[in-house]
Amino acid sequence: MGRNLTIDVLKIVLAFFVVFLHMNFLKETLPTLSYVFVNGLFRIAVPVFLVITGFYFFHIDDFKKLKKWLFRTFILYAIWMLLYIFYWKDSDQIFLTIIFGYHHLWYLIGAFFSGIILYLLRKKSSGILIFLAVTLFLTGYCVQVLGNLHYLDKEQDAVLNMYLLYRNFLFVCFPFLTIGFLINKHKIDLSRNNNSYLLLIAVILFVFGEAFFNYYWVSSENTDILFSLLFACPLVFLYFKNIYIKTSSKILANLSTAIYVVHPMIMKSTFYTEMQSSFKVLIFLAILIPVSFVLVYLNNKLKYLL
Repeated sequence: MGRNLTIDVLKIVLAFFVVFLHMNFLKETLPTLSYVFVNGLFRIAVPVFLVITGFYFFHIDDFKKLKKWLFRTFILYAIWMLLYIFYWKDSDQIFLTIIFGYHHLWYLIGAFFSGIILYLLRKKSSGILIFLAVTLFLTGYCVQVLGNLHYLDKEQDAVLNMYLLYRNFLFVCFPFLTIGFLINKHKIDLSRNNNSYLLLIAVILFVFGEAFFNYYWVSSENTDILFSLLFACPLVFLYFKNIYIKTSSKILANLSTAIYVVHPMIMKSTFYTEMQSSFKVLIFLAILIPVSFVLVYLNNKLKYLL
């Protein structure tokens, strides 16, 4: 089965969603609009990545394939944790950082642990898997909302507001990995639905609507998990999977990984943080894209960078 170019292009778009999320897109100029993008639309990125990963994880049906997949995922995680070590080595929670991942790298180690769980449960009925995925996702979602509402006393509230408690391999990675796995298992597609674009528009509006609701009635704090992601992310994947354009090149897939793993390094550099230019975002992108291409080139020589 050849690669689907459309999925690779989608991954590039999602990688930029993560970049703009971390940049707090438009926060200084249009705070409300910024919120609904940063804590709305852009939040689909990682769950859609996980649905894509889960879709292909379906083919990992023996221990040898699992070992190879885990090795690649862990090596990628370990390399980038080492490259970011100066940012987390003095952390008060160094052990938690290693287990749950520094900053954006939580996605890689989360996929690693949730992949193990999914492999062990893969022969369970789809009903059990859906029940587990939805229950775990909603548990994480409720913990986050309870934290954002600040109903409890100070100590309990502080615990609930630790993002490691709700944004992790169990409450985010496992549910979306499982959804991708089940999409492949049941060969779900939207090809027979002529109005699939309307479904796509509806779920994107659902995400924006929930973000608006959170901003005005729950909390203007950052929100990692949205209830609407449970519907939006699988549908975004299904819609673009259906636009099949065959390719044998992995360049775009590797480029999306490169953008994802390297952008905080540029963002946290002294050069960028001290920059006063009104073209700061454009300068950042003008650096990020060539650096990402260099990483793709190096990966062809060194193999495990991306």
